[in-house]
Amino acid sequence: MNPIPIPVPARPFAFELQPGAVALVVIDMQRDFIEPGGFGASLGNDVSLLEAAIAPVQRLLALWRARGWPVVHTRESHAPDLSDCPPAKRLRGTPALRIGDAGPMGRLLVRGEPGCDILPAVAPWPGELVIDKPGKGAFHATALGEELFARGVTQLVVAGVTTEVCVQTTMREANDRGFDALLVEEATASYFPAFKAASIEMIVAQGGIVGWAARLDDLQAALASSVGPSGQEG
Repeated sequence: MNPIPIPVPARPFAFELQPGAVALVVIDMQRDFIEPGGFGASLGNDVSLLEAAIAPVQRLLALWRARGWPVVHTRESHAPDLSDCPPAKRLRGTPALRIGDAGPMGRLLVRGEPGCDILPAVAPWPGELVIDKPGKGAFHATALGEELFARGVTQLVVAGVTTEVCVQTTMREANDRGFDALLVEEATASYFPAFKAASIEMIVAQGGIVGWAARLDDLQAALASSVGPSGQEG
């Protein structure tokens, strides 16, 4: 018997969360984006604006881990020889430092460097899937799709940074691959708050053309209300 779907208040309409078929995907909560001295700062951004997503992501992780549901973490990262970083990406704009250059936390966005690590506050637990992605979307040039299908996942709850770049790109990729995706609004952030707001509106527009968006409290309450006498969801 399939578990009973859990209706989550969301925009543009309720998201029917399927226990056992939904994964939490946490996008790029890396030191290089959130801490001073990383890639985000090299672009001239106020990285402190991304700190608002940390506590909500922690709450989401606790919700998923308590239920034993799949958790995926992504890192935007490149091989040390930058063979997977095309000039069209690396040479864009006039940053203080480019991808691969040495910064205070090592070479920017290079796998194995300290800055590429996920923040300790939201670090992966043993057994959780970690995807190193060379692009903005988590499905591009990765095995994410195959890993999700192998786990029976058909839905994604999405969090992380930044809303308008890697988060929204991943949600669009997910939609094209047949996944339903719900963005948790407090658990995502941008260097430009107006871009976050606009991205959420684009996601839910036209009947949810990209996906859904929900408040963290509403998601947590929906999950709590689904617990039966035995302590099991549904």
